[in-house]
Amino acid sequence: METKTARLTVLIDPHKKKALEELCAAQDLTPSQVVRQLIRDYLDHHGVTYATKTTLTANAKTPRRG
Repeated sequence: METKTARLTVLIDPHKKKALEELCAAQDLTPSQVVRQLIRDYLDHHGVTYATKTTLTANAKTPRRG
């Protein structure tokens, strides 16, 4: 998990911004959360690694012993 942040300014059409904000609110997410996930997905898609990337995946969970 990232502990420090850096600002990224993105210019988009006001109508798209409003639509994004409304969709995010309906999904109980912030636009920043959605943009961060988009960036992670884009980097993963292109095989880019970075310092804070984790190697855990949803499928890599340790089975519970019962």
